[in-house]
Amino acid sequence: MKAYLIDANTKTVSPVELADGLASIRRLIGYDSVDSEEINASGDQLFFDEGCFLRDQTGKGRFKLDNLVPVADKAVVAGSGDDGATLADAVVELTALQQRITWL
Repeated sequence: MKAYLIDANTKTVSPVELADGLASIRRLIGYDSVDSEEINASGDQLFFDEGCFLRDQTGKGRFKLDNLVPVADKAVVAGSGDDGATLADAVVELTALQQRITWL
């Protein structure tokens, strides 16, 4: 399914395919502890390392999407109709997503 990897270290947003759902997100983010926040009315979710607020992030980039709390390192945007329980293609377009991100 179509998703986007946000990498705050390189300040890039790249399209990715999630071949095996949440397992793919965990691999892309680099942690097993994943949380998510809804980012639009279409059900797209921002998936990020649940511990990124507590873990030592020295030297890692950060970004802010809209008015959400800043996230460190990497995150994934994917679609979901049920708060992240099942995944689907992201609805948001790449250019629109890029315009909503502030690099910190």
